[in-house]
Amino acid sequence: MLLLGIESSCDETGVALVETHGSALPQLRSHALHSQIAMHQAYGGVVPELASRDHIRRVLPLTEAVMAEAGRSLAEIDVVAYTRGPGLAGALLVGAGVACALGAALGKPVLGVHHLEGHLLSPFLSADPPEFPFVALLVSGGHTQLMRVDGVGRYELLGETIDDAAGEAFDKSAKLMGLPYPGGPWLAKLAEAGNPAAFKLPRPLLHSGDLDFSFAGLKTAVLTQAKKLGAELEANKADLAASTQAAIVEVLLKKSLAALGQTGLKRLVVAGGVGANRSLREQLNAACAKRGVRVHYPELHLCTDNGAMIAMAAAMRLQSGLAEASERYAFDVKPRWPMASLMASSAAPVAA
Repeated sequence: MLLLGIESSCDETGVALVETHGSALPQLRSHALHSQIAMHQAYGGVVPELASRDHIRRVLPLTEAVMAEAGRSLAEIDVVAYTRGPGLAGALLVGAGVACALGAALGKPVLGVHHLEGHLLSPFLSADPPEFPFVALLVSGGHTQLMRVDGVGRYELLGETIDDAAGEAFDKSAKLMGLPYPGGPWLAKLAEAGNPAAFKLPRPLLHSGDLDFSFAGLKTAVLTQAKKLGAELEANKADLAASTQAAIVEVLLKKSLAALGQTGLKRLVVAGGVGANRSLREQLNAACAKRGVRVHYPELHLCTDNGAMIAMAAAMRLQSGLAEASERYAFDVKPRWPMASLMASSAAPVAA
């Protein structure tokens, strides 16, 4: 079975082709991705209307490129999957509209996919895929969550952010330091030249006794420190970046280890854009190695939003019998789609 996946939830347009054979792990055949970073940099953040229009321009050429790379034709596609939510409404509508129009034209069924489930299952695309069960640290954009994952659709929420997520803490702190959009990668790069112990910044909820997160207070502390530095900020920017990153990473590390201890599991999966952070990977790898815990990540080029994770999530849901692709081509999108609702509905097949 060939599945085409389309991702358009924010500022990346992704298309990918995944193939399944029985119950074996689906395999990625080809993928293409276009990032809108250069377009949005002038505005210091994503402009939803511009994002939607750019998705319109990119999605069909990317689809053609994916099919050509795989040496397959559109007529061979069995299912067209797309990101139904969460994300920017206009951007989601582009991917959903193209997917359903393509499905109708080919007479093939379509399936809407939860964006975060795509990230959650993206490590299965790696050269070292995990095995169930595992603890998942999902750090994507405005989401930071810890989950116990016993199988596809079998998710138990262990903890989540109560305000700003880790990705937002990176991006907002970077903006306060005057770094370009998107701030997180710029802050991480600058931090390499800084001293992580230069400034004493808070580690919110580190000793809360639960597995929830909070990063809004850290952002405020970074703002306060930047104001204190005043004209000296530029000379101390690398140290402030390193100290900020150290605070975020320590919280993610300690909470992940606590989740592993609480569940007794020996496997950790890290997914989402922040999962590409080198300091986080190094510290998680070292800490987990001491505890005999295996850590799995998506390939670096698949940490950001992409079509491969959408096609993969659709394929794994179909294989597990938790979803049914539909030939109903009327569609809607869910800009706010809590992961909890996906967990609650996981006992029965879900159509697009």
